[in-house]
Amino acid sequence: MPDLHRSHAVPLQIRAATLTDLPALAAWNAAMAWETEHRRLDPATLERGVRGVFEQPRRGFYLVAEHDGAAVGCLLVTFEWSDWRCGDFWWIQSVYVLPASRRAGAFRALYAEVARRAAAAGAVGLRLYVETENQRAQATYEGLGMQRCHYFMYEALLAEPVS
Repeated sequence: MPDLHRSHAVPLQIRAATLTDLPALAAWNAAMAWETEHRRLDPATLERGVRGVFEQPRRGFYLVAEHDGAAVGCLLVTFEWSDWRCGDFWWIQSVYVLPASRRAGAFRALYAEVARRAAAAGAVGLRLYVETENQRAQATYEGLGMQRCHYFMYEALLAEPVS
């Protein structure tokens, strides 16, 4: 496997995901859920969830990072309206980079593209959440200029959606 961290011969390319990426996006979401929470996701629900982004673009969009024509990572962007700021925050979610491609700039390139698109769209800011014990990811986000905010996240899960 080439050392992507040191190789600058073939730069990373960032592109919008398409429906043909659905199998990889679903697999990467499942891998991320297992790595971060030791949670197994239902494959059928996950596929419907990923497909739902493509079916209703108001929900968001996926970006894919490629190296030498091979997809190596992705993220999802969703939108949150802020009445305080009269604009959208863009939430970065479902971040996954293949283990062999980590620390090689894939997330940095994905983040730069999100920031570029968000600025062009007039978004008021970028947000993401991270596992409390994922120090490596937190350092990455801080290295990109993001700051830890003072909010805690709470959730209440409702009944499973009807298929």
